[in-house]
Amino acid sequence: MLARQQDPIVAIATAPGRGAVGIVRLSGRDLSAFVRAFFGRALSPRHATYLPFPDAQGQPIDQGLAIYFPAPHSYTGEDVLELQAHGGPVVLKLLLARCLEVATQPGEAGRPVLPGLRLAEPGEFTQRAFLNDKLDLAQAEAVGDLIDASTEAAARSASRSLAGAFSKEVESLREQMVQLRMLVEATLDFPEEEIDFLEKADARGRLARLRETLAAVMDRAHQGQLLREGIQVVLAGQPNVGKSSLLNALAGAELAIVTPIPGTTRDKVSETIQIEGVPLHVIDTAGLREATDEVERIGIARSWAEIEAADAVLFLHDLTRLGEPEYDAGEREIARRLPAGPKIVHVYNKCDARPGARPAAREGERYVALSARTGEGLEALRALLLELAGWHAQPEGVYMARERHLQALRRAAEHLALADQHAACADQALDLLAEELRLAHEALGEITGSFTADDLLGEIFSRFCIGK
Repeated sequence: MLARQQDPIVAIATAPGRGAVGIVRLSGRDLSAFVRAFFGRALSPRHATYLPFPDAQGQPIDQGLAIYFPAPHSYTGEDVLELQAHGGPVVLKLLLARCLEVATQPGEAGRPVLPGLRLAEPGEFTQRAFLNDKLDLAQAEAVGDLIDASTEAAARSASRSLAGAFSKEVESLREQMVQLRMLVEATLDFPEEEIDFLEKADARGRLARLRETLAAVMDRAHQGQLLREGIQVVLAGQPNVGKSSLLNALAGAELAIVTPIPGTTRDKVSETIQIEGVPLHVIDTAGLREATDEVERIGIARSWAEIEAADAVLFLHDLTRLGEPEYDAGEREIARRLPAGPKIVHVYNKCDARPGARPAAREGERYVALSARTGEGLEALRALLLELAGWHAQPEGVYMARERHLQALRRAAEHLALADQHAACADQALDLLAEELRLAHEALGEITGSFTADDLLGEIFSRFCIGK
């Protein structure tokens, strides 16, 4: 996309399907000649003008609003023209085709009115906003996150990132790093001054405060990533332990079929719910057992694949069947195959049928007793899932973040930790300290786009919808 950023572009900017309003958007270096050719007149900048959108014969395709945003006061930083028509797919396609047709008409000196006008690629309008310094990279990504937000909390967090909350935190860190780098590199340039740098400039104190601030930013970024991506929760266990009933109870709807017949669930059933704004992608799987039916065997194999990929596994146990030799043997076999680690939560279901029955928890085991039928214990399970995900409320509000942001923050933290080690050396290895600070500074710059490879830009913007 970068190689063709000089081309004018056009696209339908609203979602596919029928709607009250649909938008065709153009962006380019100079659209004034195109505007005159399309409408036979100029348009007042940034004023909505109601007029017909004519076809090649001068007949109206539709009546609507045209808004012309001359550069640089536009979304992309280039000239932008928006045609707001009725939101029928045929109408919008006719307008799009008419724009491409007008662009090829001869204008001054016989040249096309708008040479090179082409259909926009996914995310190209927002990419141009980034390249023209209307948005930094974190803000540009927040545009996509706001569109894709699955909860109200995620939408508000994406809006904060789009407004620059996350970028301001990162830039503040970078400014502090610049000041520290200046002190270190000045000392490297003038060693004859014999200044005790670490003592007089309080370099270690500054570095400690910088690391503390970075840790706080990383924590809030992790919360933002949870709001964006949520956590993958798999319900696992033997047949008829209540997995489908628990999915229905968590979702508040009858999503999965519940019967007393073992093997009712033969393939995964997925549903996204939210707890305190955090999306939970809950997957109900086939009951784990030795199956003779080929279809059920395939479902069980898929269940194990989902378990391996999950962020959290709810291992359901039936309190009414504990102690039965065959059932207990099945429990041991599942426990043997489950992945080791803290992502396993033991859920003892049907506590309403066995009042007071609470198995003794093993050391380090996470467990909760509940009734999927009555709802008893569901709040405790929700709280445990949030704890497992690492979620905690932020009084100042959370900004949206992505995995690449967290990776950059982690690299910056690692470089600052090494810088601290060099600062603590008796011989004051200032050249190594300066290098680690430089690397940490660059890692933070990747978040806002100060240091970003072109192939990464292509990957980021290709995930946007066309027209945005």
